Amino acid sequence: MTRSGQEYLASLRDGREIWLDGERVEDVTSHPAFRNTAASVARLYDLAHDSAHTPVLTQGGVHRAYAIPRSYEDLVARRAAYKVWAEASFGFLGRTPDYMAGGAAGFAALPGVFTTDAYDGAPNALAYHRRLAEGDLYPAFTITNPQIDRTRSASEQEEDDLVVRVVAEKDGGIVVRGAKMIGTAAVFGNEVVVGTIEPLAPQDVEHAVCFSIPIGTPGLKFVSRTSYEAQARSIFDNPLSSRFDENDALLVCDDVFVPWENVLAYRDVDVSFRMWWQTPAYRNFVHQAATRFWTKLEFLTGIAILLAKANNTYQLPPVTQAIGRLMGMVAQAKAFVLAAEASYEQVDGGRGGVMPGKDISFAQRIMAGELYPRAVQEIKLLAGGGVIQLPASGEDLLHPELGPLVRKYIRSPGTPAEDRIKLLKLAWDALGSEFAGRHEQYERFYHGAPHVYLMQQAWEGDTAGCEALAQACLDGYDLERAR
Repeated sequence: MTRSGQEYLASLRDGREIWLDGERVEDVTSHPAFRNTAASVARLYDLAHDSAHTPVLTQGGVHRAYAIPRSYEDLVARRAAYKVWAEASFGFLGRTPDYMAGGAAGFAALPGVFTTDAYDGAPNALAYHRRLAEGDLYPAFTITNPQIDRTRSASEQEEDDLVVRVVAEKDGGIVVRGAKMIGTAAVFGNEVVVGTIEPLAPQDVEHAVCFSIPIGTPGLKFVSRTSYEAQARSIFDNPLSSRFDENDALLVCDDVFVPWENVLAYRDVDVSFRMWWQTPAYRNFVHQAATRFWTKLEFLTGIAILLAKANNTYQLPPVTQAIGRLMGMVAQAKAFVLAAEASYEQVDGGRGGVMPGKDISFAQRIMAGELYPRAVQEIKLLAGGGVIQLPASGEDLLHPELGPLVRKYIRSPGTPAEDRIKLLKLAWDALGSEFAGRHEQYERFYHGAPHVYLMQQAWEGDTAGCEALAQACLDGYDLERAR
């Protein structure tokens, strides 16, 4: 059954080892670097648990992201659930619980991928999906190796514990040591999947392991990046970064014990890679992310419209054209979601349900990474210098001497100073703050590096069909027939 927001927050008080600015964080639900974002996630749980959105967000008593879609209609229904949660954070929380929930459902749709002669992870993959769904848990993941020396494989690094690897076997499980990046939102999760989504070399067998363990497991450390939430002056001054900073953390395993029942893949470089790409897991990731991206562009375009109206420039032809370009980007983002659903494919002949179409899902990664910086740039041009010349704090509006000056000089026709400053601070937090810079980098790289997904698109797309069509045109004439 689904949990309430308070039940979710209570689950985070498990002794987890989170480090920030050289200090250990005792409780992420009360610490000023994490508490507002934890509360934002709690509100997502409340929406699913008991609200007007509950029928959209749940199916059979569990979040719809955990359900294995059996039809096109199921994909549409799952997207509707993704959209509700995406709108609750205006698209700025990317790794909400429904992201990896879709991955777990992808594992359960095709568990045979986890079965080999040496190790059978299929029962554990099914149990993992069931445990998450029935407990309404927040699953996070760290599936990228640290950027130490990318010219060497995991086993050829200068030290043997830079990348998570198995260092011992015990009767009840394994012991692992090493690190993984990037644990986006992991500090707010209940369990974390540790694995590798990129290909491993044959000699990397000790690193070819994937498992999921509770965040509070002894020996598991998370080293947080700078907290934009902690730097926020107030919700008025930093309306996004103060509430939706999902954080990113380095995961370090210091001889962590993992029970066998939590191990999904073991000492097999093929399985550790195929579990993401041959099951629906990755395409389920894209389905959620594409829906969130569409929502985020809607939000940013809304900011652009409000800015143009506040500046009294909305009717000017160049501004109208800029809004038109942004609306076209929103339509593109929406079209990729709808097209991926409409081009759905069966999983294992239908026995594993259906998943979004591969070509469109993979192409969405290219579109999003290239479109987002263009959208941000377009809105910055509309905003002009207004987002720079702002009071340091909303407190200036309340000051007996400064308040009248601010209200006189920072306003526009029909838009009082307080409303204008509120809008411009929102725009800056979305477009130009350090929080905004992180989001632009995130949108460029959270699906992987462009040199990886562009090559994958070429390898796995229907290049032969495109080539054949062009060749058919060439074959339709020659020098003699062209005379």
